[in-house]
Formats: sequence, C-alpha cells, structure tokens
Amino acid sequence: MKFSIILPVKNGGEYIKECVQSIFAQTYPDFNLHILENCSNDGTAEWLQTLKDERIIIIPSEKPLSIEENWARILSINKNEFMTIIGHDDLFDKNYLQTMNDLIEQYPDASLYQTHFRFIDAKGKFIRHCKQMDEKQTAAEFLSYFLQRNIDVNGTGFMMRSKDYDTLGGIPAYPNLLFADFELWIKATDLSYKATSKQECFSFRIHQSTTTISADVKLQKSFEHFIYFLQVVKNKNQQFKKAIEENAIGFIQFWCKGLAHRLLRTPKAKRGNISVEIFLKKCKGYADQLVLGNHFNPTDNVSVNFAKQIDKFSLTRNLFLLFKKIYSKPILD
Repeated sequence: MKFSIILPVKNGGEYIKECVQSIFAQTYPDFNLHILENCSNDGTAEWLQTLKDERIIIIPSEKPLSIEENWARILSINKNEFMTIIGHDDLFDKNYLQTMNDLIEQYPDASLYQTHFRFIDAKGKFIRHCKQMDEKQTAAEFLSYFLQRNIDVNGTGFMMRSKDYDTLGGIPAYPNLLFADFELWIKATDLSYKATSKQECFSFRIHQSTTTISADVKLQKSFEHFIYFLQVVKNKNQQFKKAIEENAIGFIQFWCKGLAHRLLRTPKAKRGNISVEIFLKKCKGYADQLVLGNHFNPTDNVSVNFAKQIDKFSLTRNLFLLFKKIYSKPILD
C-alpha cells in the first residue's frame, strides 16, 4: 500500500458514514484507512464494525481520550509511505488520491502536498471555494500567507511522508489542537517545499467547530503557544525572520481583537481569571517579542478599547452580557 488515510473520530454520527463512503469511492485504490475510534457512544463504534473491507484498520481506545490524546495515537500507527488525515465530517472527492499520486510524481522532492478544496456547511451545501494557492511554496512563503490570512488552512487534505510525520513528532499538543495543524504543516514544508494541485479535491465542513466552542482559556493558550512557535522559527533563518517581522503585527492585531471581544462575551467565572485588559497587555508583549520597535497598541482599535472599558466594571460587563442575550448581532465590529 502507498497511502494511509487516518480518521480520528468520536461520535461521528451520520457525518462519518458520508466521510467513509467518500474514502472508499477513491479511483486510486492503493490505501489503508486507519480509524482512531475514541469511545463513541452514538452508535459510531457499532457502525464501524459492520464495515467489511480489508483496507480498514480500526484502532479503538480503551478509555475516553481528549482530542489531543486521540490524535497523538497517530504516531504509533504502522503507516504506509504517505499519510493524510481527514476530519470525520469532511469529504474526499473520488479523485483525491489519484491527484495526490500525480502530484507526488510531478514533485517527488516536495515534503508536503495539498489540493485546492471547497467549504461546505453542516448540511453539505457549498459555501465557497478556498483561496487560490501557489503551485510551489517555501515554508517562509507559506507562513507569510498564513499570517496575512491569505490562505485557508485546516487539518484535512494535506499529504506527507509518514517517516517525516514521525520524525517531526506528530501534531503538536496544542489545547484542542487549535493552531497545531499549521505548526505541523510549516515544519513539514520546511523539510523541502509544499506542492499544491490546482484541482479541487475535497470538501471541508464548517459548522460549530472546535474554534467556536473551545473554552476561552484553551483558545488563548493555543494562541500563546503559536506565538512561542513564531519566536522559535524567527531565529531559524532570515526568510522566517522577514516573514514574521513583516506580518506578525497584523496577525496579532486580528486575533487580539477577536479574542478580546470573545472574552467580553464570556461570563467572568468562565474565563480562567483573565480580563480583557490583561489579555491586551499580553498581546502587546507578543508583538514586542516578535517585532522590535513596533508601534502596536491594541487600544488604538476603537472596538477593542470599548471592550476594555466595558470589562473594567462588573455593572457595565453584566449589562453588556444582558444586552447580548437580547441582541445577538455584532456591535463591536
């Protein structure tokens, strides 16, 4: 077998049935499907046992695992030469593996492979196409695009050599794996370069994702973890340093605003003892660590400053939360 498709799942519902169907509809048949079943209680585990195909390898967990723990098991799998990971609610087009095989033959010295894709909603309805990507891209170029938010990145659809995945230590253990996949793809690309097919070969589903339901403390810790990663790669070479110094402030500014607003919408008891003001000071610190002599000030943004002022007092904070229960549309954008 040439390819390993890895499918972590917990309570996949009807989505995993569509996902598995899309995998076994592949026109390129030389693959195994490794399913990391994580103590589902919605019938997923029982449904998987009904599947009769010698290419399926089900790896159950003895106890319920966190998403980080379940994905960590990928390192222990006996994988084929190339591997890809798919979310249980995502879908491969039938030509995904064939396109990947062609791309590998065209660029045998690349270290990461990808195709273009589309976004779909919870019901499978088309939302939009992904942003266009370069056919060849260095790790520094890839990082620049990500920091500029000019590229769509997620955990599904990338292909790499299994030995490289293992050598890199697998997916980093970020809380809820937020930002973790991108750190992995940057490290993989840095081994050589990323090659991307112009063909659109899979669907990535957007609904109530991990990002929207994660606890604020986990999201902030993941963001902080990624900032630390940027500090590390900044010192690796001039290309990374240039990419970070040119683009990190805009990246921090974007996430500073989003996370500050999210904090304001979260009751204080659920925040992990952090205020908007404390978080803004952290963001300024992140900027100073990555870009010396920058002029970034989080409160220069009117809505961020407004969030800070509202959050200072319990009365204004509680009135805001009450207002948001009545009026759900954004008011701080």
